Amino acid sequence: MEQQSVHTVGIASYLRLIRYRNCIMSGIAALLGALVVTGRNAPAHWLAIISAMLVVFLFTGAGNSLNDYLDAEIDRTAHPERPVPSGLIARSKARQVSVVLFALSVLVSILIGILSIAIVLLSLVLMVSYELRFKKSGFSGNLIIAWLTASLFLYGAVAVGAAIPIWALFLTSFLATLGREIIKDVEDVESDRGVRKTLPMLIGKNGSMSASSLFLAGAIAVSPFPYLLHQFGYLFLIVVAFADVIFIYTAALQWRSASAAQSVAKMAMYVALLAFLVGALEG
Repeated sequence: MEQQSVHTVGIASYLRLIRYRNCIMSGIAALLGALVVTGRNAPAHWLAIISAMLVVFLFTGAGNSLNDYLDAEIDRTAHPERPVPSGLIARSKARQVSVVLFALSVLVSILIGILSIAIVLLSLVLMVSYELRFKKSGFSGNLIIAWLTASLFLYGAVAVGAAIPIWALFLTSFLATLGREIIKDVEDVESDRGVRKTLPMLIGKNGSMSASSLFLAGAIAVSPFPYLLHQFGYLFLIVVAFADVIFIYTAALQWRSASAAQSVAKMAMYVALLAFLVGALEG
């Protein structure tokens, strides 16, 4: 299997390796970040937006390939259907794909600008650090995941030349993701014992759920600011209020079922993103 080529393995296997659906979602997140800044003037920035979407697509694919390379043995049990543990793609090929895609993401980012390069390089360091060390370190790993998620929107905004208008979306995404990651750790606390040292293991489930509630409350507090600062209009406020209600429900639900709460939190995040999309397009 070490002598595999793209032709013999098949493009479909490599698309599965990079988890192309996640890559597409990352590209859409960058698009949303750009739309918050440009609104209906987005077509005038089409080249920068496409470049940003390409960078985050490549970066996400690289990260997923790196994950599959490093977790090859674990995935034999946890995810045997993935290309590496199933034998469709050699482990060394997954590493090569990761290196090539990371390199391409950096190269394309150079075409966008200095701040663009800085975000990609910072995210690259954090991604590799997460996979090699902080994945097993609980809260520090949660912080990295929150940054990597929120930075997708920031990157789209930077690509079109303005980071400040995106601050509310960035913080809402960061805080909501952080809260959800903690809920997921509460859900997995028993299976993680001996493997990871997560926040629930350090401060207990109740303390962790209180922390999660605090971060979700922060996301709720930040979310209406684009309306309060007259960046967006009433439609945004209506949709984001609906998202906030779901976040509140999530904070309460986690005390009964962490599994259900993390799923509801994901839905709340999607509704919040919809609110920002509506806001970007209603002006």
